[in-house]
Amino acid sequence: MKTPIDTLLIHGHVLTMAGDGVGYLADGALAIQGNGIQDVGPTDRMLSEYEPENTIDASGHAILPGLIDCHVHTTESLLRGVAQDIPDYMEKAMAPYSRALTSEFWLAGTRLNVLESIKAGTTTSMDFTLPYPGWAEFYAQVGVRARLTPRINELAPNAMSEAKGQPYAFDSTKGRAEFEQARTFAKRWHGAENGRITVMAGPQAPDMLSRELLIEIKDWAERDNLMIHMHVAQGDREIHQMQLRLGMRSVAFLDELGYLNDQLFAVHLTEALDDEVELLVQRGVSMGVCSGCIGLLDGIVPPAALFHSKGGHVGLGTDSASSNNCINLFNEMKLTALFNKIKARRPDVIPAWVALRMATIEGARAIGLGDSIGSLECGKQADIILVDLGALNLSPVVQAPIRNIVPNLVYAASGHEVDSVMVAGQWIMRHREILTLDESDVRRTAQEAAVGISLRVLADPQHTQLGLLDAMQKGRL
Repeated sequence: MKTPIDTLLIHGHVLTMAGDGVGYLADGALAIQGNGIQDVGPTDRMLSEYEPENTIDASGHAILPGLIDCHVHTTESLLRGVAQDIPDYMEKAMAPYSRALTSEFWLAGTRLNVLESIKAGTTTSMDFTLPYPGWAEFYAQVGVRARLTPRINELAPNAMSEAKGQPYAFDSTKGRAEFEQARTFAKRWHGAENGRITVMAGPQAPDMLSRELLIEIKDWAERDNLMIHMHVAQGDREIHQMQLRLGMRSVAFLDELGYLNDQLFAVHLTEALDDEVELLVQRGVSMGVCSGCIGLLDGIVPPAALFHSKGGHVGLGTDSASSNNCINLFNEMKLTALFNKIKARRPDVIPAWVALRMATIEGARAIGLGDSIGSLECGKQADIILVDLGALNLSPVVQAPIRNIVPNLVYAASGHEVDSVMVAGQWIMRHREILTLDESDVRRTAQEAAVGISLRVLADPQHTQLGLLDAMQKGRL
């Protein structure tokens, strides 16, 4: 007698990501029951053993674990394309836009970001922002997996712009309020929606909080068994601030506070020295790399290749549409592999299969979810994407003597080849149609909000200092 199941996907090119490679299975099938994967195997065997309620013929498609965006600021999606190609990103590009991007616009940005990411195959987002009303509720409604990080920082208003070579001014009342807000948020949402929504502690960066508050956050995270999601060594500005305030670099300071262990997910590490990278890996810290963002803003290649070569877990992030211009992990796979090859002057650095693992199983391990997502294995959550290998840029498909599917996914895919997306056993997108959002409404609301933000920026006298105005006046934009 056959075993009844909800869904059987058959005749796919299955990339399970099991083992230390991509776990390729030709003419493969997946059995889905409830929110999980019941079985993976050859189509012939699976058809003989299971009686599905729904059968999906995945011929001509790659079946992959859903992609994992390990670091993103979704609220900034409304600021796409207004802050590139100039050295001083924060002061000469983002400052008036940041002031204009008030909480009334945040949800429109998150909705646009998540829509874009789903259509490019992302099933899990690590969203880092202040916990504004409607944030978690939106993730609950849309059906994707979320690892939410309510931001905590202690900077006084305008602290960064007014520092002028001095340590940032802190506002302990503000820092305390954000800390309490984060704790309240975590109590409500950590483990919600049958575990689909989880929470991480989010001290923004070591230069943005006092020693005392950092210690309190660390103690809270340990008591409540939360991972810590933090920007670390993200730029020379941060290192300069750490030296001014404490006479130490970021990694040494965090080590002194006991932050360096497998509880910490450290994002960027743009300015981390080689010996600091080795120390982080030895301590069990994981790394989030946002190659597109850091490449565009700083012209720097973060040390993802070194971190990975030392045995550390590396996950990929998009960061934000304001800094990266697209929320697309196919883009991040290609850029991470490409930039690190150029930096090392070696084509074998971060090969395609490593980049794909960073977007799936290694990313899952980096954010503490490797036991439940990131690979297509029995007992894991059914977070799955189908990619159309018949797209012109992914054609032809050849199997011998060299299989070309993985290199083409990493170096040729744009994300638009993603046909269908499933999260926890539920279809979120089928044949490019989003099932849990009104796409036209998301687009319309985002456009209206962006116009509103632009009007606010125009009313801000400091907009005349924007670094791109000269290019605008000369007709270059």
